[in-house]
Amino acid sequence: MRLSRYFLPTLRETPKEAEIISHRLMLRAGLVRQEAAGIYAWLPLGLRVLNKVCAVIREEQDRSGAIELLMPSIQSADLWKESGRYEAYGKEMLRISDRHDREMLFGPTAEEVITEIFRGSVRSYKDLPKNLYQISWKFRDEVRPRFGTMRSREFLMKDAYSFDIDQATARHAYNKMFVAYLRTFAGLGLKAIPMRADTGPIGGDLSHEFIILAQTGESEVFCDRQYLDFDVPPVTTDFDDVAGLQGTVDRWTSLYAATSEMHEPAAFAEVGEDKQMAARGIEVGHIFYFGTKYSEAMGAKVTGPDGVDRAVHMGSYGIGPSRLVAAIIEASHDEAGIIWPDSVAPFDVALINLKTGDAATDAACTEIQANLEANGLTVLYDDRDERPGAKFATADLIGLPWQVVVGPRGLAEGKVEIKRRAGGERESVAPIDLISRLKRS
Repeated sequence: MRLSRYFLPTLRETPKEAEIISHRLMLRAGLVRQEAAGIYAWLPLGLRVLNKVCAVIREEQDRSGAIELLMPSIQSADLWKESGRYEAYGKEMLRISDRHDREMLFGPTAEEVITEIFRGSVRSYKDLPKNLYQISWKFRDEVRPRFGTMRSREFLMKDAYSFDIDQATARHAYNKMFVAYLRTFAGLGLKAIPMRADTGPIGGDLSHEFIILAQTGESEVFCDRQYLDFDVPPVTTDFDDVAGLQGTVDRWTSLYAATSEMHEPAAFAEVGEDKQMAARGIEVGHIFYFGTKYSEAMGAKVTGPDGVDRAVHMGSYGIGPSRLVAAIIEASHDEAGIIWPDSVAPFDVALINLKTGDAATDAACTEIQANLEANGLTVLYDDRDERPGAKFATADLIGLPWQVVVGPRGLAEGKVEIKRRAGGERESVAPIDLISRLKRS
């Protein structure tokens, strides 16, 4: 993609309303634009990142055995009245009426809808277990939306819902998601620590938040620093191995880790001083087991092996992709701009032409772009008639993993310069060696 033909409305100045790093950089780098309080348009560069994040999430959800579907954003109030949550949820729910004065709402979550789908389709324990997920837009009318897409009113959410015959199998479903989440965040270039958490309006008695550590995190967290050295479950993880998954979850919950709401100073004091870590954190995922809370209220039952109907045990599992984009920036940036992990970068390479209009550099850049793309790398080619300094600033701001710099002086020596955005290392290579060098890292 040539930058002269792309839509990338970057900003030189930081908007006054941007309070945290991710919000500032997302606006300046042309990822999003605010349309109303807590409501954002995702511009082309931002949408590419958002889609990359969703792809990693989907891969791990599918690997764990979850099945994707898509539910409506506009939901009937009648379902929420069945569950008893319509009045209890509060003003965060956007309540609307259609032209026939039927009470509707813009879904903040989808437990009621998925339970209604399940109860109308599944009758026997032989059809269990099931875990159904979607990636869709939600709306919560936050009293004070802030921090850009970190806490917005409209947001993209991956929400999964498990259905099991009893508590034991439901716990295994919970463990599947626990391990899938560890792998998901690692795949996004993040180290997430699971912490005991309050279940809030979702309900239930087993819940973990997945927290990444960042100096600009929204809340204080407390944990044993040994978690930083834990290995993420491998790609070969067997999600049908009940004992194996339980062992992984037991290990990842064996040390102290709690959000400020669940913090117990006396228990934390028992952690050796050299292992205590109090830090700022960002919630990037939340999982719940809530038993028969919704199935009892809404009549979601299956016939068991004994011929008796029983309410299914359920859990829900959320990840916010739009929030994750901001969280990744909070965890990976410097004074010049964003530093994208390879797995979610909108393009792999920023190709910078230092002398647009020069026949030799133009031809070299065209050939390099074609070769890179033919070898599976995505390229944003800065062919604008701009000063080199402006091009370098744009490349650093948008944070693509690699910069390939082509100029007359280097070409005269048969070389181009490459820069790794994450560490800033530079080296000169022959164009013929460019592919092997970029793919080696």
